[in-house]
Amino acid sequence: MSPSDKRNPFFQRISQWFVTGILVTAPLALTLSLVWLVIDFFDQGVDRLLPAGFQINRILPFYIPGFGLVIAGITLTIIGWFAAGFLGRWVVRFGEAIVIRMPIIRGVYSALKQIFETVLSKQSSAFRQVVLVQYPRQGCYTIGFVTAPTSGEVASVMEGIELISVYVPTTPNPSSGFLLFFPKEEVLPLNMSVEDAFKMVISLGIIPSPEKFVNQGK
Repeated sequence: MSPSDKRNPFFQRISQWFVTGILVTAPLALTLSLVWLVIDFFDQGVDRLLPAGFQINRILPFYIPGFGLVIAGITLTIIGWFAAGFLGRWVVRFGEAIVIRMPIIRGVYSALKQIFETVLSKQSSAFRQVVLVQYPRQGCYTIGFVTAPTSGEVASVMEGIELISVYVPTTPNPSSGFLLFFPKEEVLPLNMSVEDAFKMVISLGIIPSPEKFVNQGK
């Protein structure tokens, strides 16, 4: 394409339509792809666990997307109902008593159980507070998520200093990051939601936080 074509209003309009098409289609396509991967993962997993005579693909002549996800949800709900009862609590305690006697497995199990209990607890404040901290050096700021007030040996070593545990995610993949301990006075709380903060991290700052959420306290 010649420079004169680039300046042509017609080609500029075509270019704008093309970019608009990407902006409209790409997020929807990626979202649907991710949802489909989750549904397919559960469908295949549940189908392998069911006896041959009960597999949905053999019972029906056609495939039902999401059947495995529904079965998994119902199964987890039934397990939760059973575990909440007297007999279920006894079975869970008995199983945990066996697991905690295994040298390596007990450490992994205890850590994962504590993480899930913290994240799923309605009273938990994990990942519900967005903050601004100076990292990796003074004068540089980054988004962080308060996980909990620092306790245990770390808090006792830093006696006299109130620390806050902050998860600082990497960009653009927030599933990896760093656990850092900051003095409370060095943590600047933000009013933006966790969802908006994740959008900002994943988009490399291209998607800013809404102005109405910007902290006006400083």
